[in-house]
Amino acid sequence: MSKKKPLNIDFSKETEVGYKRVYSRLPLLTNLGAVWDGVTNAYDNQPPHETPEVIAPQIGVAIFTQVPEAIQYEQTLDGRLYCKQVCSGDIVITPANTSTRARWNKTFSTILLGFEPLVFKRTIYESLDPDKVEMAPHFAVTDPLVYQIGLALKSALENYSKPSRLYVETMANALAVHIIQKYSINKPVIQDYTEGLSRYQLQTVIDYIHAHLSKNIGLAELAQLVQMSPRYFLKLFKTSTSATPHQFVIRTRVELAKQLLLAGRMSIAEIAHYCGFANQSHLNMHFKRLLGITPKQFQQK
Repeated sequence: MSKKKPLNIDFSKETEVGYKRVYSRLPLLTNLGAVWDGVTNAYDNQPPHETPEVIAPQIGVAIFTQVPEAIQYEQTLDGRLYCKQVCSGDIVITPANTSTRARWNKTFSTILLGFEPLVFKRTIYESLDPDKVEMAPHFAVTDPLVYQIGLALKSALENYSKPSRLYVETMANALAVHIIQKYSINKPVIQDYTEGLSRYQLQTVIDYIHAHLSKNIGLAELAQLVQMSPRYFLKLFKTSTSATPHQFVIRTRVELAKQLLLAGRMSIAEIAHYCGFANQSHLNMHFKRLLGITPKQFQQK
């Protein structure tokens, strides 16, 4: 690999420009133009290439998704050279502010995730001192959970121009907790919780959801209402409602859509937009999943 001065790239600021500086192309799918509250996501087919040496403030997770044949993949992480024939499902974890460069000899597909360190800190601050969590580089390890969450985030990019922040941030939160537990140097044990939200806390969150139903509500946004980390909030909210925040919001939107359909003053497309669905197809999918019939069939009953 060539020896050049490392590029300092903050992907949350440089977005697609930063990606192009590394890969000499734009990704096939990305949220780089609209960061999901501290998480960046890109999917691409990677032709043979050698990247420059890069240092970024984000924690990087690369997931190999489609590797049609054995690929010789080399990567330098913090000055240490790794070399391996990678397979689908392998992952690479690059800690924040760690120098890295890579090269490979055949085309493959990859999901690239970038986490602001703040995402990891707020995920676990009730359980342990976040400053004691130190990430270690990991090269070409197999992790089915990381792989499946990566595919879920890719699917969100593929299917919706504006994916649900609640869904995306819930997936990202689960991934952050898993990475902390499995790949940090000191392997912290994160405390679990069994109690629910207080009546006042739950009503505060529900009122906020109803008032902002047409908006793309975020997980951290709801957790902040009751001064909790996203992980802690997720646990307590589900205990209180038997649903994740994302599931609760979808059900609430469907209930509102039912009322508007019965009123008959708006088209189904207008109702979908008013209730906060990405589009009419998004409304149709969740309406039929929850009620067994389409909005049109419901209206005609």
